[in-house]
Amino acid sequence: MEDKENIRVAIAGAGLTGLTTAFYLKKAGIPFVVFEKEDRPGGVIQTHHENGFTFESGPNSGILSKPEVVELLEELQHECTLEVADDAAEARWIWKNNRWVPLPSGLVSGISTPLFSFPDKLRLLGEPFRKKGTNPNESLAQLVLRRMGKSFLNYAIDPFILGIYSGDPGRLVTQYAFPKLYNLEQNYGSFIGGALKKAKEPKSERDKKATKEIFSVKGGLSNMIHALATNVGEENIRLNSNNLSFAQKGSKFLCSQSSEEFSHVISTTGGYALPELFPFLEKEKLGSITQMEYSKVIQVSVGFNNWHGIPLNAFGGLVPFIEQRKILGALFLSSFFKDKAPEKGALLSVFLGGIRRPEIAELSDEKIVEIVRTELTEMFHLKKFEPDLLKIFRYSHAIPQYGFESEEKLKTIETLEKQHPGLILAGNIRDGIGIADRINQGRTVAAKIANIEHE
Repeated sequence: MEDKENIRVAIAGAGLTGLTTAFYLKKAGIPFVVFEKEDRPGGVIQTHHENGFTFESGPNSGILSKPEVVELLEELQHECTLEVADDAAEARWIWKNNRWVPLPSGLVSGISTPLFSFPDKLRLLGEPFRKKGTNPNESLAQLVLRRMGKSFLNYAIDPFILGIYSGDPGRLVTQYAFPKLYNLEQNYGSFIGGALKKAKEPKSERDKKATKEIFSVKGGLSNMIHALATNVGEENIRLNSNNLSFAQKGSKFLCSQSSEEFSHVISTTGGYALPELFPFLEKEKLGSITQMEYSKVIQVSVGFNNWHGIPLNAFGGLVPFIEQRKILGALFLSSFFKDKAPEKGALLSVFLGGIRRPEIAELSDEKIVEIVRTELTEMFHLKKFEPDLLKIFRYSHAIPQYGFESEEKLKTIETLEKQHPGLILAGNIRDGIGIADRINQGRTVAAKIANIEHE
């Protein structure tokens, strides 16, 4: 490890990963520069305030799934305040046979639910006794069919995947897309048995911080970005850094924009941006990274000053692909976060497109509005569709899919980082796509550079 005096770090991207990395580098006393192509930090995270509504483009919330999230927010508590979702967030709805059905939350509701077939409910009793899989590249769909049955795939896992990846469980590799689920089977032999055993295992005080609750910050997630950027320092963030690239010069990296030299350069961008960012890397070697599949998604924020549809007493509703509706689902944000909508109103975030319906993401705004009008009117029993807010956000590279190229992709990243010491390929091309994953990765990368042990 180099002496800290010889370390200077370039970070490509001022999204959550880049800012978190910068935050912990600054704490360690290591100089850095964050380069951002847009005119503001935050990446896809952006909060909007309009007509009494507070809504997000990009992620709407996160999960307190790692202690690193809580610890970061504790350090930022003077600039932003953690907001944990209300109890309504514990309920999830699934669309089946033209109505919303609550996802079971326990044994009794699991037995009585119409979501799953009776044979599959019986089959679930034998889940703890089935042999664990031997294929490390088994898809999530294959795993669920093997252990639980088709109705569980169609009406639990499939909508779950649509909600997280806007993806296809048949094209996601469990080990990489859902490592915790994969490890439950591999380490304990069973989902059910593994979950029960893990629940009984003692937790450290630090691990107890990971409560698995849904969270945001008061006033919206942009406040977390602002808090990070303030702590990182505006003087260390260079906005409007277009056409950024780095060349390798001996053991250093030379920035195209300023001719500055850096000992380390960290990418937090999408895989598709790497060839232009690092032209010294052979394009052929980047194949498994640059060819990663991304879902195309449209997010529509819809607000009503007065809500006259069915009561939205849940986190949201998801639509299984087998039901062939034109939306992936919707989050009922005003049901579990405060001050998202007027007192008697509602704020929904509706999602369309995804990996299996990319053609919908290509439709005009007018056609998207018509789809949202039709779907919300029918599915939420609205007598008329007259929203007081309607905003459309488009993402051509919304969410990376951790598919069958994942093993080769991770080997490629490891090889390239060894061949080019100081190069770190980070971002959501690896290590998870959620807010907690991005914070954890940023802290881990900073600790690696600073030679600080990170638990």
